[in-house]
Amino acid sequence: MGSKNKLKRFNENASFSNVIQPTREEVVEGRFPHRGSWRQFFNNDNPIIIELGCGKGEYTVGLAQRNPNVNYVGIDIKGARFWRGAKTAVDKGLHNVAFVRTQIELIEYIFAENEVDEIWITFPDPQIKYKRTKHRMTNAEFLNRYKKILKPNGVVNLKTDSEFMHGYTLGLLHGLGHEVLYANHNIYHNLGAPEEVTEIKTFYEQQYLEINKAITYIRFKIN
Repeated sequence: MGSKNKLKRFNENASFSNVIQPTREEVVEGRFPHRGSWRQFFNNDNPIIIELGCGKGEYTVGLAQRNPNVNYVGIDIKGARFWRGAKTAVDKGLHNVAFVRTQIELIEYIFAENEVDEIWITFPDPQIKYKRTKHRMTNAEFLNRYKKILKPNGVVNLKTDSEFMHGYTLGLLHGLGHEVLYANHNIYHNLGAPEEVTEIKTFYEQQYLEINKAITYIRFKIN
């Protein structure tokens, strides 16, 4: 993407009421205004579901269209990328969608304890090299972060094209005694996957399917 296009998207993001772009300092110093008060931001008491590493925001917007009585927040550090989702939500008049430009490791500063009903992690970088394990979005440290912001019965969804990420996460969940509610290593070739898992497809997922790459899915609770 050219620098002109990026600049145009950054400027448009700044004009969207559904985009929040705090500085890192604001977040880590506890000055993010919506933590603990997302109900006021959305002006309702509906459940809150978040997508971590939301990319273009296809899942955030797709879920919001399916479930108008649920609030969705996409999190990503790349604002030029989620511009697409933010603009689509504005164009479609979706008032149950927001995007926050921040690092995922700061998630506890964005949401208060027990504020989130559900988490979606869609096609994260599997960080296969051992020295990158700390960045893997389903490692034990990240799971602890998710547990803090999730309600007691909150669930996490992991959808990925990486068999490595799927196997690593399943092994970790079983090893730590967490509850796996559903697991499938090829959701388009097996029955039983929730509709929202197979009916909403990201841009890259479409490309994976064209070359018959398996898409995996896990739904779990953090005990």
